[in-house]
Amino acid sequence: MKILQVTAPREFQILDVPTPKPGPGEVLLRILGVTTCPQWDLHLRHNEPMFVGHQFKYPYTMGQPGHEATGVIEEVGPGVTDLKPGDRVSAWRDVGHHVPGCYAQFVVHKVENVIRVPDHLPVEATAPVELSMCVGTVFRMLRDMDVLRGRTVGINGLGPAGLVALQMAKAEGAREVFGFDLLPERRALAEQLGATATFDPRTDLSAEFPARPQAPRLETAVDCVGLKATVEFLMDRTSDVVALFGVQREDYTFAVRHYSLRLCGYKGHFRESAEYAVGLIAADKLNLAPLVSYNLPLERYGEGIELLEARKALKICYRPWES
Repeated sequence: MKILQVTAPREFQILDVPTPKPGPGEVLLRILGVTTCPQWDLHLRHNEPMFVGHQFKYPYTMGQPGHEATGVIEEVGPGVTDLKPGDRVSAWRDVGHHVPGCYAQFVVHKVENVIRVPDHLPVEATAPVELSMCVGTVFRMLRDMDVLRGRTVGINGLGPAGLVALQMAKAEGAREVFGFDLLPERRALAEQLGATATFDPRTDLSAEFPARPQAPRLETAVDCVGLKATVEFLMDRTSDVVALFGVQREDYTFAVRHYSLRLCGYKGHFRESAEYAVGLIAADKLNLAPLVSYNLPLERYGEGIELLEARKALKICYRPWES
């Protein structure tokens, strides 16, 4: 089978290796499509740590950092009874990069790490389930706090996570959903997906979104960038709750003017969040297909990552069976 391996920053090869066999409690997944996780792919491309204390080692694990994948069950291992060959599933959890990843024609997964998805949808609509699970964890938390329905919600960063977030905010009954992003193309897509309006945060927004100590217009907000400037932008313009989804790499300042504000962190990976996301997909309330800008074969991996780096693509969906 074909499998990709990143051998050094900006370098990769396509290997021909034996197709793995599923062990007890495992399934063999025939990959129909695997989408990029821009954070992992771009940091690996430049040998830049993903977070404090992290370090890449090359050659990287075969098939990694691919972890957002959808496909069909090819074979089940001993003890697997709730899935069968032919079932359409997606990987919902990134199990770590010490095992072969999904940039391949086949991959072995523990049965608990895949989830059934609607088989009538295009590959692009179910490959990024893992991302929607992650965002879903934030929205399940906000829903439990009862800070979405009927509220004015802000989403900062309209990349893949932000576009999922705005759709989840609408699905949870937000009265208005405003998006903020530097790129006009992403703002336009967000409006196509239902944002009330979108804005370039570098412009003067004092009339539309008063900042503290004035009364903020936003009631709940989600940051999908992680930068100090983006988080504090929302903290200044949100009256109640700011949820932090973007990877934090620096300290944020909680000032005296923020005394009435609540900050929420990210709790991690949960199957319940994957079920929540897939439920929204099945109910036509979450469309992941627009997150995919291009479909490419694995052999054109480098070209796809260059598109991400140039901000000419949101996600790339690699099709391992195409050439």
